[in-house]
Amino acid sequence: EADRDGASDTEGKQDVPEVPVPADDTPEVLNKALSGLSSRWKNWWVRGILTLAMISFFFFIIYLGPMVLMMIVLCVQIKCFHEIITIGYSVYHSYHLPWFRTLSWYFLLCVNYFFYGETVTDYFFTLVQREEPLRILSKYHRFISFALYLTGFCMFVLSLVKKHYRLQFYMFGWTHVTLLIIVTQSHLIIHNLFEGMIWFIVPISCVICNDIMAYMFGFFFGRTPLIKLSPKKTWEGFIGGFFATILFGILLSYVMAGYRYFVCPVEFNNDSNSFTVYCEPSELFQLQYYVLPSVLQSTTVRLYPFQIHSIALSSFASIMGPFGGFFASGFKRAFKIKDFANTIPGHGGIMDRFDCQYLMATFVNVYIASFIRGPNPSKVIQQLLALRLDQQLHIFNSLKAHLIEKGLLPAVEEAA
Repeated sequence: EADRDGASDTEGKQDVPEVPVPADDTPEVLNKALSGLSSRWKNWWVRGILTLAMISFFFFIIYLGPMVLMMIVLCVQIKCFHEIITIGYSVYHSYHLPWFRTLSWYFLLCVNYFFYGETVTDYFFTLVQREEPLRILSKYHRFISFALYLTGFCMFVLSLVKKHYRLQFYMFGWTHVTLLIIVTQSHLIIHNLFEGMIWFIVPISCVICNDIMAYMFGFFFGRTPLIKLSPKKTWEGFIGGFFATILFGILLSYVMAGYRYFVCPVEFNNDSNSFTVYCEPSELFQLQYYVLPSVLQSTTVRLYPFQIHSIALSSFASIMGPFGGFFASGFKRAFKIKDFANTIPGHGGIMDRFDCQYLMATFVNVYIASFIRGPNPSKVIQQLLALRLDQQLHIFNSLKAHLIEKGLLPAVEEAA
């Protein structure tokens, strides 16, 4: 998370339009209860209370299931997009750029239509093939998506105004970079979610844990500055947060790996016409014995293989994740603002809370694709059943010839 640093910066000498600073939105009840404390401890208590409230809400939406989680991701994405676009609008509002806000939201709609359409087709293929309207939309999905984007592109060209060309192209780039950072990575979060909620919950929890523990260690023990971009970050907080997050990731993974609700992929059940998370857990989520090095007297431990992967996830959350916060700090300093918004008292905007999460989501998606995910037989069968009968027969004969060549089919026939 980017620290809530001040607006002072050497770049402030440049002619950069300032964004209006939001007023203090701390609830009056907390202001009265903490009125006797110094600003440092008051901020500590406000952040702590609101953090507990957000964690409680996080547990509640996990209980509601993966589809609610997906909707929450969409809502967070829209809010983050709104906060960044609003900064751009506030900075350049005096130029009265035509259609800027309208086109920004239109492009958001187009990109979401493309990504969510791809997700539905990929993960809920049987549902799409069963419904005629969905089948048509799926078949021409990419063409429709391109047509929608092309319409927005033409609208932008038609909105160009003399003397403001350069500024309008700046804002066109602003919108697209925002879409790249926010929408693309939130789409990866949903992909991680459908691989099993554990791939969604553990990475997010590790980032939250690192954020909290780095703040705690830095608050009580911090002495050595970590990076000039975020002067409140310290080496003590960074190192303390690292070890605390590794331990937390291992323990949380051990607890969650034992429940099918968390480890099973989200699938659509044709019989019940509902989404299910029931399966036979893979080897990744089955306890196995591991012998530790001889330095530790050949101690044998019983772990889930996923716990070993959780070390990689928590390490990234602790070492590389904070760079998402540093990036956000640089962005805020560039426009001399303290927070992206004042949505959450003591924390800033939603983007202030999720600046590290998006970088983490990309890593998890790449990690799954590189080290975890293998060929999925059920998806292959779904795609085969969507082919014409003559195409299915051709594939059957090709597969039969291959199995005979390998000597497997005769053995199957003899056993039958």
